[in-house]
Amino acid sequence: MPLRVPFTGDEKTSLTVALDRHRDAILWKLEGLDDAQLRRPVTPSGTHLLGLLKHLAAVEYGWFCETFGRPTEPLPFDADDPEADLRVGPHESTADIFAFHARARAAADAVIADTALETRGTAWFGEKVTLRWVLVHMVEETARHAGHVDIVRELLDGTVGDHRPD
Repeated sequence: MPLRVPFTGDEKTSLTVALDRHRDAILWKLEGLDDAQLRRPVTPSGTHLLGLLKHLAAVEYGWFCETFGRPTEPLPFDADDPEADLRVGPHESTADIFAFHARARAAADAVIADTALETRGTAWFGEKVTLRWVLVHMVEETARHAGHVDIVRELLDGTVGDHRPD
């Protein structure tokens, strides 16, 4: 059964569960596909599932870890190429991207667990932001891309649904 945001939960728990619901839905939508399907672009811009997963891993590291002064591994951002984090090179295996995502999620979860909602960090663009703001932003970001993943998966093999069936 998919996680449910608690009806009477505290703010941090509610935001974290909302984020986890969308994270889990994305991973479910990638299950059962082979490497070619995960890398198959289905839009004129080249959107594909593995690229979306890579992007989400990079932004988890960026928003949670970099913002709050935690270490990250090298991230695929390029000031000269705003879409670099959405592309997967032939040298990057599917397993590499899934592992990158798992490490980013674990690192982000550690920041969430250790940081109060009011704690301020510095965003990549220099402004101060709170963990509360980052959680809201990442729920939005992840949900937006979960919608993209839904559409791409349906185009690939007809699979529909927003969460794993019970």
